[in-house]
Amino acid sequence: MAYFGTNGVRGRFDELTPELALKLAQAIGTYFKGGKIILARDCRLTGEVLRATVAAGLASVGCEVVDLGMVSSPTAEFMIKKLAADACVIITASHNPPEWNAIKVVDGKGIAISRERGAEIEKNLAKPKLAEWNKVGLMLPYAFATEDHVVAIKKLVDAGQIAKRKPKIIVDCGNGTASVIAPKLLKELGCEIISLNSHPDGRFPGRPSEPSEANVQELLAAVKSLKADAGIAWDADGDRVVFVDEKGGYVIGDRVYALSILWKLKKTSGDVVTTVATSKAVEDVATRYGSKTRYTAIGAPYLCEEMVRKPAAIGGEEVGGVIWPELCLAKDGMLTAAKLAEALCEKSLSAWLKEIPVYFNVKLKLDTDTDAKKKAIVARVLAYAKKNKLAYVDVDGVRINLKNAWVIVRPSGTENYVRLFAEAKTQEEAQKLAKEYERIAKG
Repeated sequence: MAYFGTNGVRGRFDELTPELALKLAQAIGTYFKGGKIILARDCRLTGEVLRATVAAGLASVGCEVVDLGMVSSPTAEFMIKKLAADACVIITASHNPPEWNAIKVVDGKGIAISRERGAEIEKNLAKPKLAEWNKVGLMLPYAFATEDHVVAIKKLVDAGQIAKRKPKIIVDCGNGTASVIAPKLLKELGCEIISLNSHPDGRFPGRPSEPSEANVQELLAAVKSLKADAGIAWDADGDRVVFVDEKGGYVIGDRVYALSILWKLKKTSGDVVTTVATSKAVEDVATRYGSKTRYTAIGAPYLCEEMVRKPAAIGGEEVGGVIWPELCLAKDGMLTAAKLAEALCEKSLSAWLKEIPVYFNVKLKLDTDTDAKKKAIVARVLAYAKKNKLAYVDVDGVRINLKNAWVIVRPSGTENYVRLFAEAKTQEEAQKLAKEYERIAKG
């Protein structure tokens, strides 16, 4: 049985049990040859149980375990280089509901472990190399990771200018690990901060973890009523981020990434890396600055692998995850927030958004209960593209490129559904395209 998905091993507590976590940790530690492993978790209620079993599993095969405690995923990944670790294990299910958890693995280069590399780890499940009794690994706490991360981020923005401007920003931490870093970071930069859902609670009582437009309505209303310069919201582990402009308008993840590219390429040059499911606005902005856009399969591991294979100025994906390689290869929702604070010193967020081409998109989920049904849905869409001689890319599902529009159908790597994204120049065209391909996909 395969356990690793697109980015780690995910499941509810009756699936990702302590017993399985222990075995996976031993297999991970064996794969990294008993090296120095950073361990971190988000605030989910099952997180501490899984952290304890993962720590024990890693130490049992001779790993030195550096336990960061509850920190954001970007913080944990940033610490890999700083602590000269061989790998990092993060217990987090990111944007998933509270009953879910996951074991995410990142190697010593900062590259998240993909499904393919995860298969190599799984080979160790049956025969982990237990250490001798006197060579069991040490488990050492490290309490300064968040502070280290904040200090590093402050060096990458104009903190003096931000302190002078003092932008008023409302942050919605979603009761996740953004709570332990985002308000602190933005306050230290000199921003005026109003916080929503800013205490860690693995039940996510304030709103669901995913910062979708429907889930952050409180933030949208607060930004407008309190006359803030912007709003920012994260998922449970802080790698995904969305914005709200001063008019209360929601800024979807695609446009967050396009803005990040704009800010980056105004100061430097280089390629842009993104996934096949990302808005064409990203490529449009890159082209404006003479940069090439390189596309990958969907998922942080593939973005990281591509950025290591050939350097790029910036990387990111449609959910609002942005990689700033000058810091590390993590999707860093904290540095992205700091970059927004810096940008607000020049002009309003709505003014910045005028520089981003406007596309409209529709995202659907087609429920399935087996991998075979996922494959059948993708196969039907591919057959349709071939039959009608449409331009398509069959990397990670099927992306069909049309005039001023595109649609992609791909299986989720972590859950039982197929994703369908459609994008066009108007919302009506995008909805029509999505419905058309939903019909084709269902057969």
